[in-house]
Amino acid sequence: MKIIVCIKQVPDTTEVKIDKETNTLIREGVASVINPFDLYAIEEGLRLREEHGGTVTVLSMGPVQVIESLREALSMGADEAILLSDRAFAGADTLATAYTLSKAVEKIGAFDLIICGKQAIDGDTAQVGPELAEMLEIPHVTYVRRVHGIASGQITVERMTEEGSEKIRFPLPGLITVVKEINEPRLPSIKGKMRAKKAEIPVWSASELGTDPEKTGLQGSPTWVKKVFTPEQKGGGEIFEGEIEEQVAKLVRRLRETKIV
Repeated sequence: MKIIVCIKQVPDTTEVKIDKETNTLIREGVASVINPFDLYAIEEGLRLREEHGGTVTVLSMGPVQVIESLREALSMGADEAILLSDRAFAGADTLATAYTLSKAVEKIGAFDLIICGKQAIDGDTAQVGPELAEMLEIPHVTYVRRVHGIASGQITVERMTEEGSEKIRFPLPGLITVVKEINEPRLPSIKGKMRAKKAEIPVWSASELGTDPEKTGLQGSPTWVKKVFTPEQKGGGEIFEGEIEEQVAKLVRRLRETKIV
């Protein structure tokens, strides 16, 4: 099997900085990590490779510093990694990001399965995976918590729903987005770290991908963020002490004083 795993590098939650002019996150020079949900995508790709053979290629778009996250993926066991980096890609929304990734997948060539994390913690849109599948014109299933099997050019998965779960079989090539319930990501091995440190990671630019300038970056983004701000921190709560009956009485009295009840 030829598996492609799409990952994103996200800012560390305590180091978020915002460009006030473009209303986008400043990623250059900011401490970052692999999007947590993407770690489960990498792990699932490795497990499927171990079961069915083949290769796992990790793909990401972003500034040059994303190479460190790609090396982490290699240290976990991925066969190769590719970075899409160009100033033309900066400020992309989910649609422009999916478009750029689709051009990279086309450049990679034939594949069997694309795996993405269910969403990125910095945007929480859960849109890039499905948009990528639509652009590649392949079937996709979101919120997958288990892969039951792959046979005869088809994959059977179980996806989470608000009502429970559903089992779906669809033809390959295809795309799935995975949730954390699907597995437990492995830790990089010493051998893996040494291999990743020496690995050459190609960086593909807009010209190498042949992307349309009107479909990439800010110019290719139909959605714009009007305003980004840090929510004001509210004061702490109040703790009532004493016996249960006494605490309840104090709570009811306070709610009545504030006219909540």
